[in-house]
Amino acid sequence: MKNSLVVIVALEDEFDSSLLSSHIPVIYSGIGKVNASIATFKAILEYQPSLIINYGTVGKITSTLSGLIPIGTVVQRDMVAEPLAPRGSVPFSRKPNQHQSLLEGHVCGTGDSFVTQRDDWLIQNGVDVVDMELFAIAAVAHEHQINWLSYKFISDEANESSGQDWSKKVSQGQQLFLEKLELHLRNMVE
Repeated sequence: MKNSLVVIVALEDEFDSSLLSSHIPVIYSGIGKVNASIATFKAILEYQPSLIINYGTVGKITSTLSGLIPIGTVVQRDMVAEPLAPRGSVPFSRKPNQHQSLLEGHVCGTGDSFVTQRDDWLIQNGVDVVDMELFAIAAVAHEHQINWLSYKFISDEANESSGQDWSKKVSQGQQLFLEKLELHLRNMVE
């Protein structure tokens, strides 16, 4: 079944698919890069989209950010294979170490860990927010030459209270995302 776009979200707690019309597929990937890769690949096979839209929650590294933000660039924050390659780079790979969204926006660092303490590498590399899925989604989209964009809701401050803060705020951004998505849908029709 072909569809012009799909929405990929890690968890149902982050976004309730019943808020969207039934013709827009919402794929729940589960947490982490492996789950996100599998879900993105399956979504591409099933729907053949021309656009993948990701929504989810993030911890903030840049203290001035809040609410719903667009993501412009995504990098891997947990690929650490030194001395074979610098952090964030896959050794012996020609695939990109970062991916660009269709949107102008902030830098997201993706990794398979929940950030609960300061990480100077993130600050030194201009990472604004951290998540656990977006790099994988963007990498699979890139491999299949599919455009992507992402909006992230800041749920915590990537510190020792992140788990508790995230649990309280996990679903608070869905209405903001829905408004952005509706704007994109109107622009696609025009």
